[in-house]
Amino acid sequence: MKFFWKYIFPALFGLLIYTSIRLVTDTATGYKFWERSWKINAIEITVVVLVTFFSDWLLKRTIRNFQKKEKNFSVKSVTIEFSKILVIGLLILNPVVYLIHYLTNDPPGWDDITIANVVVALFLLLHYAVIRGNAFIKAYVDQKLQLEKIKNDSLETELKFLRAQYHPHFLFNALNTIYFQMDEDVNAAKQSVEKFSELLRYQLYDQQQTVPVSQEIEYLKNFILLQKIRSSERLKLAVHFDETLKDQQVYPLLFLPLVENAFKYTGGDYSLDITATNGQGKIKFLVENSMPHPAPENAKRGIGLENLKRRLELLYPGHYELNIKKEPGRFTAILAVEVINK
Repeated sequence: MKFFWKYIFPALFGLLIYTSIRLVTDTATGYKFWERSWKINAIEITVVVLVTFFSDWLLKRTIRNFQKKEKNFSVKSVTIEFSKILVIGLLILNPVVYLIHYLTNDPPGWDDITIANVVVALFLLLHYAVIRGNAFIKAYVDQKLQLEKIKNDSLETELKFLRAQYHPHFLFNALNTIYFQMDEDVNAAKQSVEKFSELLRYQLYDQQQTVPVSQEIEYLKNFILLQKIRSSERLKLAVHFDETLKDQQVYPLLFLPLVENAFKYTGGDYSLDITATNGQGKIKFLVENSMPHPAPENAKRGIGLENLKRRLELLYPGHYELNIKKEPGRFTAILAVEVINK
């Protein structure tokens, strides 16, 4: 396409201008220019095409220079720009008209000069509109791409910030657990440290955009084992992960806030159910836990669920379902996300 606009279009445009001038001129006189000597026509066509190439280059250069000075589009600026181009074009045209008539031994009349100026002015306006239109479209597309890039960079920064916010909350809970274990069972504390290091390794080194769901499940298993240590002995925990959940791609650390929230607020009869299933192109993650009834007045929702909602909006726009149901003595959260095809 670039080759066409640079080399083919000016030649075709020059032929169109030449043909138009000859048709208008010959219609009035009854003359047929195609019956003339091929040498005369060849001279006229060659000169017109060469001048069109030069005019095309000059036109584009003038527009580029004008755009650098006039950043804002307005009718006044475009009028001034075209007026300058028209003056330059006509200043080039008239000497060329005399040159062609000199080479063909045919002195120009006022009708020849008038017709040439009017036709060229009209085609110059058309040519200007095409080039100016392309420049506007290109500028608009570039601006949209730049805005899209800024938006994507902003969203990426926000995602990193939201993901990082899980770490301090999780670190506090895990270190608190290990701290109390140190006084009761050093070996158990060592095992907790090992599990803790595996969790950190997943968060620190698995930085790919998506991960197999099996990795996410393994991470949750380690997290659950670590949380069980600090939980009440009355806790009735039921965990089930669908065996078909293996290589399906998901974004990391999406299920953690639901599990973390459940461990934090489980009370009442201390029951907690965690289930992950696979079907119909979706991964469904359910967490259901009992709560004290009535719920403590000082119970507050942590930043985890709020961050999760925002991450889902950014990562799965229109392709997820998050249902949170709070009943007397019961809290249920169901997250369904579409499997990402790689």
